[in-house]
Amino acid sequence: MFYALIKRFLDIFLSAISIFILSPLFIIIGLFIKYDSKGDILYKGVRSGLKNQPFRILKFRTMVENAEQLGGFSTAVNDARFTRLGRVLRKYKLDELPQLFNVLFGEMSLVGPRPQVIYYTKKYRGAERSILSVKPGITDYASIYFSDMDKVLGKNNVDDKYEKEIEPLKNQLRIKYVNERSLLVDLRILVETFFLLFGISNITGLDIEV
Repeated sequence: MFYALIKRFLDIFLSAISIFILSPLFIIIGLFIKYDSKGDILYKGVRSGLKNQPFRILKFRTMVENAEQLGGFSTAVNDARFTRLGRVLRKYKLDELPQLFNVLFGEMSLVGPRPQVIYYTKKYRGAERSILSVKPGITDYASIYFSDMDKVLGKNNVDDKYEKEIEPLKNQLRIKYVNERSLLVDLRILVETFFLLFGISNITGLDIEV
């Protein structure tokens, strides 16, 4: 109970402060998205949340309109659905910034298993179901381990490769977080994630092996 209360307090405090500080950047990115391509500024994809309740995850749009109808859930390094600006936003993880609002609204946490599409959560079995017992997050073990997912997936058969090779490993790391979560683990994950943005890894010696 203490962990949950402190975690929620930190989520509200840090997300609110971050939104306030980054608000000019939000406006600039939004304007560039509207100028760069046709479509909404935000992508609002349905994801499975705490206790398998669906919610809409917020991201800056990085793809053309109706991208999910034009291809699968996974994206190749050379995916034609990316917009010009979208490739830059993805590279520097700027597309994830609107999820701070998901955190503020209580749909997500700063740290927790990355929210997954319902297509995959319907397939959870056994220990995998525990992933949905905690609030999904912006970053976790799997986010650090697969920090450059587009390159990991490569160029061909990305959906098949993701489902057969990547998703099982991600689920192991998600379960690992559920079993090991604490304020200290959350802090170390946040620190590792921040420094990864600058190409620096293993600052805290975090164990993310599976």
